[in-house]
Amino acid sequence: MRFQIGCRLSYELSMPGTLVFNIQAINCADQRVLEERFETTPGATCDEWDDPATRNRFVRVNAPAGLLEISYAANVETSPILLAPERIGEIPSSRLPLDVFPFLYPSRYCQSDRLERLAIAEFGWMTPGFSRIGAICNYIHEKIAYERGSSGAQTSAFDTVTERAGVCRDFAHLGIAFCRALGIPARFVSGYAYGLNPPDFHACFEAFLGNDADSGCWYFFDATRLAPQTGSVRIGSGRDAADVSFATLFGPVQFNSMEITMQACEAIPQYTTQAVALA
Repeated sequence: MRFQIGCRLSYELSMPGTLVFNIQAINCADQRVLEERFETTPGATCDEWDDPATRNRFVRVNAPAGLLEISYAANVETSPILLAPERIGEIPSSRLPLDVFPFLYPSRYCQSDRLERLAIAEFGWMTPGFSRIGAICNYIHEKIAYERGSSGAQTSAFDTVTERAGVCRDFAHLGIAFCRALGIPARFVSGYAYGLNPPDFHACFEAFLGNDADSGCWYFFDATRLAPQTGSVRIGSGRDAADVSFATLFGPVQFNSMEITMQACEAIPQYTTQAVALA
């Protein structure tokens, strides 16, 4: 599948400042950036760095005082792998690859240690596997109200399950915390989402699953159900939102506006009963 994605960000700087952006689509086995353009107005000094472990792409912009506009556009091809969910199980810690262990531990926004009792009570009795993660998504979708403006930059998974309201970032954090509390590695994913209304950067999560015949891989989950599972273009992944903030600002910088665009070059299924895996 091919998508045309883009964003325009506007900031006001009262003096020269530094901004770090994580808004570019990544290149990986199942996603390829065919062409892209990153521009600043006025022109500014830019340094790029790609994290070799996560493939997250960062651009540091050293900008003069005044109005700063960031523009990004790309054509991206995705090749999600669709598998039968009933064949996907959970991997015991004795067989997990060591590089996924950081995604088992509590993190700033995903306090799995504080939610362990709730997770075990709600999901601990279920058959381990893909269906249990689906049950976690169902719980979040049914129990947590999706309300814009109901949370902020400090809202954690514990806050969300207490307040019973949040946005996509909060839904993802809660799904991650529940998974980790059950011994399932889970990570936060940011991206562009096809059909999201209003358009915005979207947050989902991935769980590391597998069976006796393979070494496991990451599977995509979106408890908000606001966009098709195969209509996502990945920007980055991390332990939680702190690792993949789309903009980090240093100095007196005022955010003005944001515009997100995403178009599909072909028909995208709105829903699939198959598991979406990432190579």
